[in-house]
Amino acid sequence: MDAQRTLKNLLDQLNTVIVGKPGQIQDCVACLLAGGHLLIDDVPGVGKTTLAHALARSFGLQFSRVQFTSDLMPSDLSGVSVYERGKEAFVFHPGPIFAQVLLADEINRASPKTQSALLEAMEEKQVSVEGETRPLPEPFFVIATQNPLDQVGTYPLPESQLDRFLMRISLGYPDRAAERELLSGKDRRGMVDALQTVMQPGELKQLQAQVQAVHAAAPLLDYVQDLIAASRSGQWFVQGLSPRAGIAVLRAAQAQALLSGRDYVAPDDVQAILAQTIAHRLIPVDSAARGAEEQVRAMLAAVSLP
Repeated sequence: MDAQRTLKNLLDQLNTVIVGKPGQIQDCVACLLAGGHLLIDDVPGVGKTTLAHALARSFGLQFSRVQFTSDLMPSDLSGVSVYERGKEAFVFHPGPIFAQVLLADEINRASPKTQSALLEAMEEKQVSVEGETRPLPEPFFVIATQNPLDQVGTYPLPESQLDRFLMRISLGYPDRAAERELLSGKDRRGMVDALQTVMQPGELKQLQAQVQAVHAAAPLLDYVQDLIAASRSGQWFVQGLSPRAGIAVLRAAQAQALLSGRDYVAPDDVQAILAQTIAHRLIPVDSAARGAEEQVRAMLAAVSLP
């Protein structure tokens, strides 16, 4: 497998569906290559669901979508056992969570109880149903979308669940040229349905292994640790990054390096993915004055390069 050609074809195909957002698309691909879950945070109608569906089709993964609502129950995700008279036994009917890519659409419209039902699945890649542990398909990704919290009928995601997402991105409105292409071009849903699978079964696993093999030199690890220590200093954030968040930064930077055609991590890779990887895990000291992403950029500017 020619990894660079495969990744270029993948990115090119995704950019034909979601126009004018190459940086965000590269972040999404890096997130999946790093084996992480993705949170897309934005207003309705900017292409969040289309992007998730396009990612699944391009990677050649089994896709399932759940519309999260206030009355969605945990069993609606995991499945239930139903008594079948012919077999004289209860038979388990798996829910939509048993897919390689689960799109949790508008996740913050569900109750906290249902949101927390995803935690075990996201972290352990398994679910416990009626006292029995059932493994999820391999690979297993959650791509969740959420609307701004000031919209009616939304619940904030708990910190423990936000920490399970490797990255959070925002698509934002398209620029004028991209919007003209959307207005005059083909229907996006039809384009997604016509997408070709770029990867064969097993190729994603090979690419994920290549990500973990991307070299991170000692000075680069020092730089990552300096950033983690700065987040814990109390100058920018109420609480600092956890060790799990530090590992997430390194994995995302390794994936970014692979997408850039290198077998080693450079400081530029860390800087390119830092805000998307840590801002959703942090609370600014003065949240009224600055958002988390602005504080991350300020911290990044204050930490010297290796």
